[in-house]
Formats: sequence, C-alpha cells, structure tokens
Amino acid sequence: MFTELLLVLVIGGLIFFLVQRSRTQVLKTEDGWWGAGAPSDGGEDDTIRPFKVTTNEEELEDLYRRIDHTRPVASLEDSQFNYGFNSQYLQKVVSYWRNDFDWRRQVDKLNQYPHFKTNIEGIDVHYVHVKPRKVPEGTSAIPLLMVHGWPGSFYEFYGLIPLLTEPSDPNELVFEVVCPSIPGYGFSEAPHKKGFDSVCAARVFHKLMKRLGFQQFYAHGGDWGWLVTTNMAQLEPKIVKGLHVNFAPPSKPGLPMALSLMLGRRFPKLFSFTDIDIQRLYPCMDKLVVESIKESGYMHIQATKPDTVGRGLNDSPVGLAAYILEKFSTWTSQDFRNLEDGGLTRKFSLDDLLTNVMIYWTSGCIISSMRFYKENFGKGLNQPHSKIPVYVPTGFACFPNELMHTPKLWVKEKYRKLMTYTPMASGGHFAAMEEPQLMAEDIQNFTKIVEKKKKKQ
Repeated sequence: MFTELLLVLVIGGLIFFLVQRSRTQVLKTEDGWWGAGAPSDGGEDDTIRPFKVTTNEEELEDLYRRIDHTRPVASLEDSQFNYGFNSQYLQKVVSYWRNDFDWRRQVDKLNQYPHFKTNIEGIDVHYVHVKPRKVPEGTSAIPLLMVHGWPGSFYEFYGLIPLLTEPSDPNELVFEVVCPSIPGYGFSEAPHKKGFDSVCAARVFHKLMKRLGFQQFYAHGGDWGWLVTTNMAQLEPKIVKGLHVNFAPPSKPGLPMALSLMLGRRFPKLFSFTDIDIQRLYPCMDKLVVESIKESGYMHIQATKPDTVGRGLNDSPVGLAAYILEKFSTWTSQDFRNLEDGGLTRKFSLDDLLTNVMIYWTSGCIISSMRFYKENFGKGLNQPHSKIPVYVPTGFACFPNELMHTPKLWVKEKYRKLMTYTPMASGGHFAAMEEPQLMAEDIQNFTKIVEKKKKKQ
C-alpha cells in the first residue's frame, strides 16, 4: 500500500513538474537580418512610410501580351477539376481577365484602406492599418492583427475589415485592424537570406506592432497565419491578449490523438467527439490519408524545390492563375473537384479572385511566397515551437470544409486556454474571404469573452 501511494505521489509530482515547466516555457528567438548584404552601421530605419498600390500602361501591356501568347492544352474528357484546373474553364477565366477585368478599378479598391511600409530586420514590411472612424464614448478600439496565408494575401480580409472596424450593432466591439503581408508575400520585401520561417515572421510582426505603439493586442490567423500568430503567442504571451484561429492542424501528434483516432468512433463520449467529428474523421484511411495525398502535392514541391516551378509561374500569368485559383476551388470545398468550373464563382467573384492573383503577379512574389514552405518544413517537423503549448486565451472557428478537421480535444492539446470552439455553419479554408460575416461574429464573441474575464480578474 505504501509503495503504491509513493508511486502515485511520484507520478503526480512528475506530471505537476512537467505542467508547471511547460507553463513557464516561452519560445526563444534572436534578431535577424534579412536585407541584402551586411547590416548597415547606421542602425535600423524605424520610419513608417505611406504606400499606395499603383499600376501603369506598361505593366498592363506586358500582362496582356503574355496572356495572348498562352498555349492552351485540352483537359481530358469528363475530368472536371480532378486533374487540376480544368483547361476549358481556364480559357473562360483568362478571357474575362484579358477583356473585362479592370485592374485599375481594383487598385482603387485596394487603396480604399491606408497602406504603409516600414523596415524591420533589413526588409520593408507592408501592412494595411485601418482605424475605426467612430468609437463609442467611454471605450477604446481593440487592436487586432490579422495574418494571411498561401496562396492568399492581405486582400482576403477586405470583406472582414469593415465588419470589425465599423460594426452595425452598437453593442459590438470596435476593432483597430492591422493586416501585414508576410515578408516574401505581396508588397512586403522578400528575405534575401535563407532561414526566414514562421518564428522569424512572428518576431517581425511583434516588432511591427510595438512600432505602432500597441502594448497588447489580439491576433487572428488562418493557413500560415495560424502558425505565425501561434508563434507570436509563444514568443510573448503577455503581449498577445487573445489568439483566434480557423486552422489548427496538430503540430505534434501524440498519444491522446492516436488513442482518440483508434477508439473515438466506438467510444465518442470518452474523447468528447461530436457527430461532426465522427463524420469528418472516419473512415481514417480515406479522410486523413488518401485526401491528404490528393491535396498535398504542391506542398512537397514548395517544401523542397520552390525556385524551379516558381520560375515558370513567375513568367506565365495564365500558369500562375491556374496554380493559385485551383486552391480557391478545392480548398473551399473538395466536392468542387467534380464541377466543370470548379465552383469558383459559387463563393467568390472573379474580380476578387483575380485581384489576389494580380497581387502575386505585379509584385513578382510567387517564388518567395513558396519558399516559406521550404524554410518551415526544411528544418524538420520537430521544431521548438511544436513542443511548447500555448497559454494565451484562444478561440477556434471550426469551418466544415476546412482541409483538415481538428476536434476540440486535439485543439486543446496545443491551446491550453481554449475559450471558444465554434462549429461554423459553412465555409472552407479561405474562411475570412468566403464567410466574412461568420468570421466577424466569432471574433466578436471570442473577444467579448476574453475581455469580460479580464475585467473580472
């Protein structure tokens, strides 16, 4: 009896030690220099410069010339989007792009919000900064950083921004929004040196928010934005007031995940599995393995030799559009693979889709954006951040057509202060762009819960 009691105490003490140790763990990082050549002796230029998206006749003429010289290749009969972007439909998209799409008008739309650039760690970082026009008396705007992923851009948030900065309901919180471009994406300068990964981006964005005068802020992310904002919470948990994500694949699958997969279908209540969890996870072989293989070919290329295929995409606007827009089809709903038009305009307008493509085309960022996969996966999956839990209050929006379904149990393995887990009514991987109203409501709900709890404390 004494031996058993001693064993229980030892095991309990070990668990307590490990939990306490993980609570005090923060992600470590060191300043970097990503500019060309060696750092200058004059120190970092911390000025903030207004920026505007521009275009000119020469840029458009070059685009049209390249489109006009594209070489169509017929798709296989009855292949829809199962072999990639359907060539017949691609010709329709290209025709619209060449003859009807008004890039100048879209440039004006991009410039409806203030853009800025500032130099951090040797590279110019671009961001959109939107302050609310009106804040209810006795309150202040809540700073919110929103980070995009690939093959998206800051433009993904354009439908969401007004819902947060100018809410129609006077009882809603009012946000001040900052949407940066990850270095190497859009109008942020690409790193000139190897090694710029999600932790580096997190450190750069912390410096950006400090430069803007924010002592604390909320952060939201999907796709790579999920990992960058998660790393930000791990680096400086006292500064990130709350973290909201709509993508959270297990960063380090462990025993709880393995047991829940093996036994969850038979004993769902044991693992708090819902009907949605059962539907999305089983049968495991088809849904977790086969579908992952079908949709991850791009990732293997970009995580190994991004510069090779990237060079072709950087030269061909039609190739670039096919490569990017295929993701906006399948990642919005895997069922869209069985449609001749890929379901592209069921959730998005061609103007919005082509605006995102044009951000990649005009900035020439496709290769540098793809390198982000190489920098993150090239260091292996067992990175320090994968081992550190997140103790910042977290909200998770679970969209039904997301690439990977993550049950609440799996999310809590990483995010120990999970405040909200919301099964969403509709939406896929590009949720902020596809379902801005639903996303805004969930960010509002999560932030209210965190703010209320902090007031009580």
